[in-house]
Amino acid sequence: MTLTTPGRTMTPLRRAAEAAEEASGLRADIIRGVLMISPTSRGKHAGIINALYDQLRPALQERLRPFQIASVTMPDDEDDYATPDLLVCDAGFGESDDWLADPADVELVVEVVSKGNSTKDSRDMVAWYADVGISTYLLVDPRDGTWTLRTVPRDGAYQGSPRGRYGESVELTALGVKIATDGFVRYG
Repeated sequence: MTLTTPGRTMTPLRRAAEAAEEASGLRADIIRGVLMISPTSRGKHAGIINALYDQLRPALQERLRPFQIASVTMPDDEDDYATPDLLVCDAGFGESDDWLADPADVELVVEVVSKGNSTKDSRDMVAWYADVGISTYLLVDPRDGTWTLRTVPRDGAYQGSPRGRYGESVELTALGVKIATDGFVRYG
């Protein structure tokens, strides 16, 4: 497990992201050098994240924990980081002062598509998470009541992409967990 990011400094772009978050209460990511600002979650969005957390927490191996609003770093890039809605990584991260998880320690990231989202979660983040080597990326879309599970990252793309609808379980094979989606809500 890698809980530190040696040699990482607070770059001007990271300082700008932090200042934007503090001033606005919005959430910032830096993806491929672009500062992306997102609103905080709506109730339905947050409810899905809570439902996922509630299912994952008791089902995971003891060495793993789910974390909400924790960030993942892009190796070898002073600026890039992403803050998924939920990630599963080494439990030791919860006792660390670090704010960036090493992608080598991350087993799963989850993004719930925001109501007004255009392509950030469904396009931009897919390639970014594949590039950093996140083995499993679950995208839940309350706009149409679907989910997509991206697995096996290679050359900046995921090789596996099973899809389903709410009511169909998501098999997280690498974690040995099955997620029920029948209680997930849709945007009105």
